[in-house]
Amino acid sequence: MAIFIATILNGITYGMVLFLVASGLSLTLGLMGIVNLSHGVIFILGGFAGLAVAKVTDSFVLAILAGAFASGVVGLMIERGFLQFLYKQELPQVLVTFGFVYIITNLMLWICGPHPRAAFVPSYFTGSINIAGTSFPFHRFAILGIGACTGAVLWWLQEKTKIGAIIRAGMDNAEMVGGLGINLAPINIGAFFFGSALAGASCVIGVQLFGSVNFSDGMDMLLVAIAVVIVGGVGSVQGSLVGALLIGIIDTFSRVYIPAISQYTMYLVLICVLLVRPSGLLGRKI
Repeated sequence: MAIFIATILNGITYGMVLFLVASGLSLTLGLMGIVNLSHGVIFILGGFAGLAVAKVTDSFVLAILAGAFASGVVGLMIERGFLQFLYKQELPQVLVTFGFVYIITNLMLWICGPHPRAAFVPSYFTGSINIAGTSFPFHRFAILGIGACTGAVLWWLQEKTKIGAIIRAGMDNAEMVGGLGINLAPINIGAFFFGSALAGASCVIGVQLFGSVNFSDGMDMLLVAIAVVIVGGVGSVQGSLVGALLIGIIDTFSRVYIPAISQYTMYLVLICVLLVRPSGLLGRKI
């Protein structure tokens, strides 16, 4: 029973990290139609920047802000410098963003060196809590709390604000929104910056779960984030959350109970959802 409860909690925690990573990718894909394959390396960039600041300042909050800012700025540079000229051109988007995977990775290797970065756990997140006979680290509860608060804020922005209404309308029919005199360009810029910043912050937060962050983790995280977006549905905060929790829990259970096929379970979930609901569990039908 203790193993089962620990697995559930670990799966939910992993799902919250996936939600933070995938929600930004879902937003930019749904609103701007941009297939951003550099999202994974932007995730890693934020982690390295945030952990470097944490090492100097010993502050978890400053580390999150630094990771978010670094990833947001780099994402904005990619969007303003290249992707703004490639709207509705999927193949050039894929080629350009995939090229930035190698560019950013090699720049980081040159600046930071090839060694992975260990997790930073602030002193006030140390210790553990005993739940039904299993010891669960307190910093993982912090990840759950941060993910839940972020999800609530994103839901409020999407469903209860004017900007959220414009974003939802832009996902459904960008031409009609433009015809009403609403300029989507600033919204697109802000969405891309916010999505990239959220990816960077999520690495600083999630590295407490993973233990360390390495350059090779970027592509792995990109693939999982894409699966979350497809399962949950493009352009939906609720969909990203449901998809992330579903994949996080199933992946964690498979690693514990059926490790022989654990590397395939995520794709089995993806296939099953696509067969039943091609737009995703809570996706917007466009």
